[in-house]
Amino acid sequence: MTDVDLVDRITSTLAADRDEFNAAVGEERNTLLSELEAGTFDNPQANIGLEYEFYAVASPETDHHQATTDGGGHLARVPRQLLSMISLEKELGLHNTELSTTPQPLNEYGLRAQQLETSARVYAAQQLARVHGIDLASDGMWTIPPAGETAREYLTATATEDGICIATNMSDSVRYHAMTNADVPIGTHIRAPNVSLETETVMPESLITSIQPHYQLPQAADLPHYFTYALRIAGPLLALSANSPFFPPDLYDDGVTLETVLADGWMEHRIPVFETALNDPKAAAGKVRFPMDLGSLAEAVDRLVADEPLLVPDPEETGRFDDAFAHLRHKHGTYWRWVRPVFDGPSRAAANVRIEFRPISSQPTVADTIAFQAAFAGLLEAMPRAEHPVRSLNWHYARENFYAAMRDGLDADLRWITNDGLETQSNERIYRDVLLHAEEGLRGVGISTAVIEQLLQPLWTRVETRTTPASWIRARARAAGEDGADIEAAITTAKREYLRHQRETFHEGSFADWPGVE
Repeated sequence: MTDVDLVDRITSTLAADRDEFNAAVGEERNTLLSELEAGTFDNPQANIGLEYEFYAVASPETDHHQATTDGGGHLARVPRQLLSMISLEKELGLHNTELSTTPQPLNEYGLRAQQLETSARVYAAQQLARVHGIDLASDGMWTIPPAGETAREYLTATATEDGICIATNMSDSVRYHAMTNADVPIGTHIRAPNVSLETETVMPESLITSIQPHYQLPQAADLPHYFTYALRIAGPLLALSANSPFFPPDLYDDGVTLETVLADGWMEHRIPVFETALNDPKAAAGKVRFPMDLGSLAEAVDRLVADEPLLVPDPEETGRFDDAFAHLRHKHGTYWRWVRPVFDGPSRAAANVRIEFRPISSQPTVADTIAFQAAFAGLLEAMPRAEHPVRSLNWHYARENFYAAMRDGLDADLRWITNDGLETQSNERIYRDVLLHAEEGLRGVGISTAVIEQLLQPLWTRVETRTTPASWIRARARAAGEDGADIEAAITTAKREYLRHQRETFHEGSFADWPGVE
């Protein structure tokens, strides 16, 4: 049986008038541009924030299905009443949850606050979840399905009520179910090396989890300049962060072996999952894509206006300042660029323009997560102020860097322009230039050298050891295969080893402390 109230709410959402919505967006465009020109969205300093996604797994101590024989790690549905108790937000799947930090000024105390808030809230959630036999896992893609189910069964299970298709394992968020039933075409499938999955809903997106660092600009008019740099650093940071090298084994095509998956697979499959699950396969340019450079602040607004929304609800009055452009702000929800500008303002004083950086998978530990948040912020502080020459790197090369990093991680052939204006494809020079400028940006906001070294050491270690979480997991799967494991056993063994080390180091260590990172 489906939830009748949920079906009614979905039907009501789908019945909204698209022409009225688009007319309201057109009017709000002028309001937003006027406020931007008036300086309403300017701030005295940069601020930072973070979105952090997790998925739930059965803990090895309490996985009653096979705890004594296989070490747990099965995907787990989070009880809705538990979710309301752990101060985290529901996400697409019943197994997903998300944390959003409180924005803080970009300085030493602001970054420390981000790390402490993340640890405090996740630790509290973990303690309560473990009472219910659940752990919160942090990586780019789950690979061990719920006990007694295959991943394919879990992702494709549906029910239909009054013509509305309901994904059985999707949260009760009207938005996600309405996306599936909207008239605007989307992918609802997965295409990746040796993987093909057809579904009726957007549930394939629930395979993946990410972190999304935010950078609020001091001056809104500078958005195009900062955006240019955010696109140039996307490839190198994606390569450093790779953490989704495998799919659940039953999603691979029949007869595919571990050797084939290791030979053909990519380092960051989160990228193609998001793109193929949500993009209309017939569209020339999907909603999920690497965006073009911006020519002006007005162009950023006009791109948002022109983007076809999947849903067109009538936003309710909330008493916020940005109610004045509520329809336009709603469009952010399906404006799925890998790097995107967002116009936000709970109050006039708090109005801001931020850049959300969306390519990075969830990371092994809090320290690794904050390292990427700090690096992203530091780079956006240093590079625009120094007029770093990489701004002149052709956009097409920046895009090629992004997808090369997706495929090959730290082994990707990237193009870069160093601080002295020299073009290079040397990974050593590229990552050194990137991380040194991240340090410079953090130093420029008053952070001490010792703290900077502590913040960014997880990333320096990845460069020095040529090891990312993705390459680490692949090495564990390869070793299991050499010991005789088939594709399912090898991928499962590697993920359980990952989860075991994560439990040991999540709050008080980093990926750099794991065996094999050397």
